[in-house]
Amino acid sequence: MFSSLQHFDVAQRILMGYMDYYYRFKLITKRARIRFERQDWHGTQADARGRIELYRDIVGNTTESVVEVLAGMNTEPDFWQKVKGAFSEDIVDFNTRNIAETFYNSVYRHFHQVGADPGLMFVSRTGSYRENRETSKISVGYTIGTFRLEDLVSDMLRHFPFDAAWDDKERDIHLVAERWQQRLDEWGGRSPTDRLEVLTSVFYRNKSAYIVGRFLKNGRVHPFILPVLHPDGRGILIDALLLESDQVTSIFSYHRSYFLADITVPSDMVDFLQTFMPTKAISELYNAIGFEKHGKTVFYRELRRHFRKTAKGARPQVQGNGLEQGAEPFVTAPGIAGMVMYVFTMPSLNMVFKIIRDKFAPPKQVTPAIVKAKYDLVKRHDRVGRMADSYLFEKLSLPLDRFDPECLEELRSTAPSKVEITDDSVLISHVYVEKKMTPLNIFLENANEEMCRKALRDYGRAIKQLAAANIFPGDLLLKNFGVTRVKRVVFYDYDEIELVTDCNFRFIPEAKTYEQEMASTPWYTVRPNDIFPEEFPGFLMRAGANLNYLREKHGDIFDANFWNDVKQRLLAGEIMDVFPYRTGHRFLQ
Repeated sequence: MFSSLQHFDVAQRILMGYMDYYYRFKLITKRARIRFERQDWHGTQADARGRIELYRDIVGNTTESVVEVLAGMNTEPDFWQKVKGAFSEDIVDFNTRNIAETFYNSVYRHFHQVGADPGLMFVSRTGSYRENRETSKISVGYTIGTFRLEDLVSDMLRHFPFDAAWDDKERDIHLVAERWQQRLDEWGGRSPTDRLEVLTSVFYRNKSAYIVGRFLKNGRVHPFILPVLHPDGRGILIDALLLESDQVTSIFSYHRSYFLADITVPSDMVDFLQTFMPTKAISELYNAIGFEKHGKTVFYRELRRHFRKTAKGARPQVQGNGLEQGAEPFVTAPGIAGMVMYVFTMPSLNMVFKIIRDKFAPPKQVTPAIVKAKYDLVKRHDRVGRMADSYLFEKLSLPLDRFDPECLEELRSTAPSKVEITDDSVLISHVYVEKKMTPLNIFLENANEEMCRKALRDYGRAIKQLAAANIFPGDLLLKNFGVTRVKRVVFYDYDEIELVTDCNFRFIPEAKTYEQEMASTPWYTVRPNDIFPEEFPGFLMRAGANLNYLREKHGDIFDANFWNDVKQRLLAGEIMDVFPYRTGHRFLQ
């Protein structure tokens, strides 16, 4: 190899790594339909986990290949500028150029881990990524006009020829058309310009498939989703027609696992989805369709924009606390301080930053390595809409002048091994970034009785749905659950989670003597994984109306029999149904 061409060799190895990754990514998404048709639910879940691990593995292999080329070389920045330029030339016409750029960044970070140099990495986007729009059509459209809705729905379903029998296709078509007509009547009936656009990609997750589209009426965009099921022992059927924005947004939410969907042009898909989910960040939508590493890249760009938007002179004056006038600071997040994590945020940023403390106060017995393993488990596990997704950043550099002094001092004192402060930056070696939520305990303190009861009902449902997904939260304290913008209760503290199948759920043995009953410590043997659900009420909340209501609605979560029943079903291999929409919306309950 000529030394003058080594930059080209490196660029080609990264490109070949990306092509291998994208081929394997597409293969996994393409077989999601086959697994759905064959009711291979364990295979679907294995593919969802495998696809997440795929990126890490191929980036690692590609990095090793580049290391071989660079053996003994002193690679200065101008060398990497040439590598980036050569890589850019080869991907300029890719439908997935943005995804390829993120892959390049992931490999490059193994050689230069600190900072994000826009001359050496794809820090800012290199275009709109829409230069190839419509080269691959992602949707099919209908002008409704005077068509019978049944005929329209029937024709739409022809674009999704599942290789499996339907349960009763004509029944489903009628049910969808009937509910759609009800909504049209609420909107004042049809008009000549009404238009329906349906994505040709089907979105698969767990035991469901989702047909997704939008309805254009009077200049407004309305979403719709058809959840499709293939129940064991039955044919394919349409379970519901979802038309409310909050329903659709929840299905694509950050507290759910990523879809398996065969997508040709990711940027076109994200554009389409954002037309009816405008409150969702672009980064979240990339996550939802399976490109979570690019979602992380986009989030970093969103964070940089937030810094610019909230910089000195870019916003109304705020209290400085020694900061430059007008600059919004990082501050300690509201809520009860955790023993394992220190959490900070910016007041107008809808994300929080969570750093593992160097030392944990008693009675915590976990280690930083265990905490990292728990977060990795959540990333790969089915989150069933009840566990928050997170981005892991390593060597994240944040501007020093944006930190409130108290926040900076807390970082220095609580995690000195993970924090390095330079003249202008705070460098954090390991930090998780999650969506900001209102801690459930704070929500209950400030909510009226109706909202309290709604949150408590959903808290109980969250625990049960986590159990169905083989997750025992470990610590059920209210402060470890958050309330989202749409008032959904989500778990976000993972240091003590366990698999339900690894736990021993027991009743407290009845005391045989007065001395046993009055003892300050248990008189019976307690093994490491023993759980006594009847103890939960004592540390969840003090006695009163809230606890009484929780007992009334979800008292079975305090009963070992409930947990053991779930455990036995999981051990038998059952994948339980957890629907991401209300039971009342289902056609056939």
